[in-house]
Amino acid sequence: MNLMETAASDAAARDASAPSRDAPVGSEALPEVTDARKVTPGDARDMSKVFFDRLQTLEEGTHEYQYVRNTLIELNLSLVRFAASRYRSRTELREDIIQVGTIGLIKAIDRFDISREVEFNTFALPYITGEIKRFFRDTSWAVHVPRRLQELRLELAKANEKLEALFDRAPTAEELAEYLGITVEEVNEGRLASNGYVAESLDLPAGYDDNGGDAPGLGDRMGSSDPAMEIVENLHALKPLLAGLDQRDRRILELRFGQELTQAQIGAELGISQMHVSRLLTRCLGELREAMTGS
Repeated sequence: MNLMETAASDAAARDASAPSRDAPVGSEALPEVTDARKVTPGDARDMSKVFFDRLQTLEEGTHEYQYVRNTLIELNLSLVRFAASRYRSRTELREDIIQVGTIGLIKAIDRFDISREVEFNTFALPYITGEIKRFFRDTSWAVHVPRRLQELRLELAKANEKLEALFDRAPTAEELAEYLGITVEEVNEGRLASNGYVAESLDLPAGYDDNGGDAPGLGDRMGSSDPAMEIVENLHALKPLLAGLDQRDRRILELRFGQELTQAQIGAELGISQMHVSRLLTRCLGELREAMTGS
């Protein structure tokens, strides 16, 4: 269930316990809010003050407290939409940004102190934008990197822009390090971490070919696993094990798998029965298999 559905559910529970939206909470009736979306910003600001005054007198967890708190959320959702409008160019869904911003709004409502004589709009916007920026920081990276490096990337980008305008050229790692008061190694680490922000598709053309067309993508130029490599590895592992067999066992294996003779032909070659050849092969192969697999 998303935030808006949760708010609707809470509102339904509140309505079930109260006779009307303007039911008295405490000693005085609160202003009626039939549709918060139709309330003007000025009216929302004035009504929020009334609801905040009442919220201070209520016990958290009661139906009355939930009613006042939910109404404050509904009255101030326009702040979330205003903050979300700053990020219209982002690829994330607007609904997701609004839901994240609403989390910031709820935190601001829970922490607002009317005794400080600060406008709620001024107090709430940093909470809302903070949650939205945190959402971008945690979800926009193609490859996860530590938060320290994510923040360092932003600092480097701002410093690079300022120094480039100052020097009329791209700043060096040493100049960036001096400007930010960090080491050159940290600058290089931050630059390397920036590569994880956007991942390019393996199908993206890697430049142009000799005829002016798109060159093959990176995926077309990447190697694939060669099944024969496993055979080579097994042969390298098997070689010292074969050297440890006695001469007759090596001869039997050479005749069976090198010259591809049948067991009867091997028996005739060595002057032993086919049954004896079968037992010797079974024993040799079992010992080699156990040595190769370690079991």
